[in-house]
Amino acid sequence: MSDSTKGGSSNPEQPSPSSEINHNQDSLDVAWAEVEQELSRPTTASIPEPPSSATPVLSEHSSSTVRSFEPSSPLIMVETAFLASAASLIWLVNFYFPIGPFLRIFFPIPIALIYMRWGHRAAWMGALVSGLLLSVLMGPPRSLLYIMPFGVMGVLLGMLWRRQASWSIAIAIGSILGSFGFFFRVWLVSLLLGDDLWLYTTTQVTNFVDWFCVRFGILFQPSLTLIQALLAGGVVVNNIIYLFVVHLVAWFLFDRLRNPIPRPPRWVQVLMEYEE
Repeated sequence: MSDSTKGGSSNPEQPSPSSEINHNQDSLDVAWAEVEQELSRPTTASIPEPPSSATPVLSEHSSSTVRSFEPSSPLIMVETAFLASAASLIWLVNFYFPIGPFLRIFFPIPIALIYMRWGHRAAWMGALVSGLLLSVLMGPPRSLLYIMPFGVMGVLLGMLWRRQASWSIAIAIGSILGSFGFFFRVWLVSLLLGDDLWLYTTTQVTNFVDWFCVRFGILFQPSLTLIQALLAGGVVVNNIIYLFVVHLVAWFLFDRLRNPIPRPPRWVQVLMEYEE
């Protein structure tokens, strides 16, 4: 009797196997639910953001590198000063040691690169610094001949390229500015010389064409207005060709500097055997 009593009193102290299995199953369900909840959380919060000074890596054909430096950052001032001095040096070397139109192609390139990398404020600062440096080295009149049109053209091209303007639009607007810059230089030189250089040149050309027609028996009487119109058209055509070559140089150069300009028309890519 005592044995049965002992056996009966000892059974409640030992948990049954079925209750242990149920308890373990419940704990596993709770743990798995917590894991699923943890995995379902967005992972962006756990990824550390890059520092503000880091330069993001963009694709090869992106418009320009987006930079988040402060306007007073030393890097902006150093690059602006370096490229402005490079633009002044190109103009200085081409003036004293002209080697044809080769260096002339690079006149607006440094200022445009400043705009592509750091924006309009740095570009205008670079153009102004170039003008001040050239005024010290060569005198104010010759520095004005660089600023208008090439310094302003660099800012204009940088703005158009950064805004992904097509080649036709950029060349058209740049040609208008280049033509205006040509007549500005003629006006400035005429003012310094005290004579109308444009009228003198067109008169001489008219006399030469008149002599040529009389010499070879051509029935044509050139007028001064016609010659001036033809010369003005030639200035515009010359600027269109110049801007096209500048675009070609910037296309190859800026791609290697990770500041690409908009892609050229298809026929240019075929002509240059360019593959994306």
